Amino acid sequence: MLNKIALAQFLPSDGYFAAIVITKGVYVSKLDRYDLSILAELQRDARISNQELAERIGLSPSPCSRRVKQLEDDGYISRQVALLDRKLLGLSLTAYVLIGMDRHTPERFENFEAAIRTLPQVLECSLVTGIDADYQLKVVVPDMDHYQKLLLGHLTRIDGVTSVRSSFVLNQVLNSTELPLTHLRT
Repeated sequence: MLNKIALAQFLPSDGYFAAIVITKGVYVSKLDRYDLSILAELQRDARISNQELAERIGLSPSPCSRRVKQLEDDGYISRQVALLDRKLLGLSLTAYVLIGMDRHTPERFENFEAAIRTLPQVLECSLVTGIDADYQLKVVVPDMDHYQKLLLGHLTRIDGVTSVRSSFVLNQVLNSTELPLTHLRT
Protein backbone atom coordinates (compact mmCIF):
# COMPACT_ATOMS: atom_id res chain seq x y z
CA MET A 1 0.00 0.00 0.00
CA LEU A 2 1.25 3.46 -0.84
CA ASN A 3 1.84 6.01 1.88
CA LYS A 4 -0.23 9.09 1.11
CA ILE A 5 -0.23 12.54 2.62
CA ALA A 6 -3.26 14.74 2.06
CA LEU A 7 -3.09 18.51 2.10
CA ALA A 8 -6.05 20.82 1.81
CA GLN A 9 -6.21 24.42 0.67
CA PHE A 10 -9.30 26.61 0.85
CA LEU A 11 -10.25 28.21 -2.46
CA PRO A 12 -12.41 31.22 -1.52
CA SER A 13 -13.50 31.87 -5.10
CA ASP A 14 -15.67 28.76 -5.23
CA GLY A 15 -16.01 27.85 -1.55
CA TYR A 16 -14.21 24.48 -1.84
CA PHE A 17 -11.10 22.93 -0.47
CA ALA A 18 -8.66 21.59 -3.01
CA ALA A 19 -7.30 18.36 -1.58
CA ILE A 20 -3.88 17.42 -2.80
CA VAL A 21 -2.64 13.88 -2.30
CA ILE A 22 1.08 13.22 -2.29
CA THR A 23 2.24 9.61 -2.61
CA LYS A 24 5.85 8.97 -1.53
CA GLY A 25 6.68 12.59 -2.22
CA VAL A 26 5.24 12.64 -5.75
CA TYR A 27 2.28 14.84 -6.65
CA VAL A 28 -0.62 12.58 -7.60
CA SER A 29 -3.83 14.56 -7.85
CA LYS A 30 -5.89 17.53 -6.78
CA LEU A 31 -9.56 17.20 -5.88
CA ASP A 32 -11.58 20.17 -7.03
CA ARG A 33 -15.33 20.75 -6.91
CA TYR A 34 -15.89 18.62 -10.03
CA ASP A 35 -13.96 15.69 -8.57
CA LEU A 36 -15.88 15.97 -5.29
CA SER A 37 -19.16 16.13 -7.19
CA ILE A 38 -18.21 13.05 -9.21
CA LEU A 39 -17.38 11.16 -6.02
CA ALA A 40 -20.63 12.22 -4.38
CA GLU A 41 -22.73 11.22 -7.40
CA LEU A 42 -21.01 7.87 -7.86
CA GLN A 43 -21.47 7.05 -4.18
CA ARG A 44 -25.21 7.52 -4.66
CA ASP A 45 -25.42 5.52 -7.89
CA ALA A 46 -22.37 3.95 -9.53
CA ARG A 47 -24.50 2.69 -12.43
CA ILE A 48 -25.16 6.22 -13.67
CA SER A 49 -24.10 6.74 -17.29
CA ASN A 50 -21.17 9.03 -18.01
CA GLN A 51 -23.55 11.29 -19.96
CA GLU A 52 -25.90 11.67 -16.96
CA LEU A 53 -22.98 12.12 -14.57
CA ALA A 54 -21.50 14.84 -16.77
CA GLU A 55 -24.85 16.66 -16.92
CA ARG A 56 -25.30 16.49 -13.15
CA ILE A 57 -21.89 17.96 -12.36
CA GLY A 58 -21.75 20.49 -15.19
CA LEU A 59 -19.02 19.06 -17.43
CA SER A 60 -19.07 17.66 -20.93
CA PRO A 61 -18.86 13.83 -21.14
CA SER A 62 -15.25 13.52 -22.29
CA PRO A 63 -13.62 15.50 -19.44
CA CYS A 64 -15.99 13.82 -17.00
CA SER A 65 -14.88 10.39 -18.18
CA ARG A 66 -11.20 11.38 -17.88
CA ARG A 67 -11.78 12.62 -14.34
CA VAL A 68 -13.50 9.38 -13.30
CA LYS A 69 -10.58 7.40 -14.75
CA GLN A 70 -8.10 9.61 -12.89
CA LEU A 71 -10.02 9.18 -9.62
CA GLU A 72 -9.87 5.41 -10.15
CA ASP A 73 -6.15 5.51 -10.98
CA ASP A 74 -5.45 7.62 -7.89
CA GLY A 75 -7.30 5.16 -5.67
CA TYR A 76 -10.21 7.38 -4.65
CA ILE A 77 -12.56 4.92 -6.33
CA SER A 78 -11.36 1.50 -5.27
CA ARG A 79 -14.15 -0.60 -6.78
CA GLN A 80 -17.82 -0.61 -7.73
CA VAL A 81 -20.19 -3.16 -6.24
CA ALA A 82 -23.87 -4.07 -6.16
CA LEU A 83 -25.54 -3.54 -2.79
CA LEU A 84 -27.85 -6.45 -2.08
CA ASP A 85 -30.95 -6.51 0.11
CA ARG A 86 -29.95 -8.83 2.95
CA LYS A 87 -33.52 -9.42 4.11
CA LEU A 88 -34.67 -10.51 0.63
CA LEU A 89 -31.73 -12.93 0.69
CA GLY A 90 -32.87 -14.38 4.01
CA LEU A 91 -30.18 -12.72 6.15
CA SER A 92 -32.50 -11.21 8.73
CA LEU A 93 -30.27 -11.31 11.83
CA THR A 94 -27.47 -8.78 12.29
CA ALA A 95 -25.17 -8.98 15.30
CA TYR A 96 -22.32 -6.86 16.59
CA VAL A 97 -19.86 -9.14 18.33
CA LEU A 98 -17.14 -8.07 20.76
CA ILE A 99 -14.17 -10.44 20.94
CA GLY A 100 -11.61 -10.53 23.74
CA MET A 101 -8.22 -12.12 23.20
CA ASP A 102 -5.93 -13.79 25.75
CA ARG A 103 -2.68 -12.21 24.53
CA HIS A 104 -1.94 -9.05 22.62
CA THR A 105 0.79 -10.32 20.36
CA PRO A 106 1.15 -9.81 16.62
CA GLU A 107 1.04 -13.58 16.05
CA ARG A 108 -2.19 -13.97 18.02
CA PHE A 109 -3.86 -11.10 16.18
CA GLU A 110 -2.65 -12.34 12.77
CA ASN A 111 -4.06 -15.81 13.50
CA PHE A 112 -7.42 -14.38 14.58
CA GLU A 113 -7.66 -12.05 11.58
CA ALA A 114 -6.80 -14.87 9.15
CA ALA A 115 -9.52 -17.07 10.67
CA ILE A 116 -12.11 -14.26 10.50
CA ARG A 117 -11.35 -13.63 6.81
CA THR A 118 -12.58 -17.17 6.04
CA LEU A 119 -16.05 -16.51 7.47
CA PRO A 120 -18.42 -14.98 4.88
CA GLN A 121 -20.94 -14.14 7.62
CA VAL A 122 -18.52 -11.54 9.00
CA LEU A 123 -18.98 -8.30 7.05
CA GLU A 124 -16.68 -6.16 9.17
CA CYS A 125 -13.86 -6.82 11.61
CA SER A 126 -12.18 -3.96 13.45
CA LEU A 127 -9.42 -3.91 16.04
CA VAL A 128 -10.86 -1.54 18.64
CA THR A 129 -9.93 0.35 21.76
CA GLY A 130 -11.88 2.05 24.53
CA ILE A 131 -14.03 -0.97 25.43
CA ASP A 132 -13.36 -4.26 27.16
CA ALA A 133 -12.73 -6.10 23.88
CA ASP A 134 -10.08 -6.34 21.24
CA TYR A 135 -12.19 -6.78 18.11
CA GLN A 136 -15.66 -5.79 16.99
CA LEU A 137 -17.37 -7.81 14.27
CA LYS A 138 -20.48 -7.13 12.23
CA VAL A 139 -22.16 -10.43 11.38
CA VAL A 140 -25.20 -11.27 9.25
CA VAL A 141 -26.93 -14.66 9.36
CA PRO A 142 -30.41 -16.00 8.57
CA ASP A 143 -31.45 -16.60 12.18
CA MET A 144 -30.39 -17.37 15.75
CA ASP A 145 -29.69 -21.04 14.94
CA HIS A 146 -27.18 -19.99 12.28
CA TYR A 147 -25.64 -17.49 14.69
CA GLN A 148 -25.23 -20.19 17.32
CA LYS A 149 -23.46 -22.41 14.77
CA LEU A 150 -21.13 -19.55 13.84
CA LEU A 151 -20.46 -18.74 17.49
CA LEU A 152 -19.89 -22.26 18.79
CA GLY A 153 -18.50 -23.79 15.63
CA HIS A 154 -16.10 -21.04 14.60
CA LEU A 155 -15.68 -17.93 16.75
CA THR A 156 -15.08 -19.63 20.10
CA ARG A 157 -12.73 -22.16 18.47
CA ILE A 158 -10.24 -19.57 17.24
CA ASP A 159 -7.01 -19.79 19.27
CA GLY A 160 -6.77 -16.98 21.79
CA VAL A 161 -10.45 -16.01 21.95
CA THR A 162 -11.36 -15.68 25.63
CA SER A 163 -14.63 -13.78 25.48
CA VAL A 164 -17.47 -13.21 23.05
CA ARG A 165 -20.28 -10.73 23.69
CA SER A 166 -23.07 -10.31 21.18
CA SER A 167 -25.59 -7.56 20.61
CA PHE A 168 -28.41 -8.05 18.11
CA VAL A 169 -29.90 -5.35 15.90
CA LEU A 170 -33.61 -4.79 16.55
CA ASN A 171 -34.10 -2.07 13.95
CA GLN A 172 -31.58 -0.58 11.56
CA VAL A 173 -32.14 3.17 11.66
CA LEU A 174 -29.48 4.16 9.13
CA ASN A 175 -27.49 2.12 6.64
CA SER A 176 -25.29 4.14 4.33
CA THR A 177 -22.22 3.37 2.28
CA GLU A 178 -21.67 7.03 1.32
CA LEU A 179 -18.58 8.60 2.85
CA PRO A 180 -18.93 12.22 3.95
CA LEU A 181 -17.10 14.66 1.70
CA THR A 182 -18.26 17.86 3.38
CA HIS A 183 -14.93 18.31 5.20
CA LEU A 184 -13.37 18.97 1.78
CA ARG A 185 -15.91 21.73 1.06
CA THR A 186 -16.86 24.77 3.05
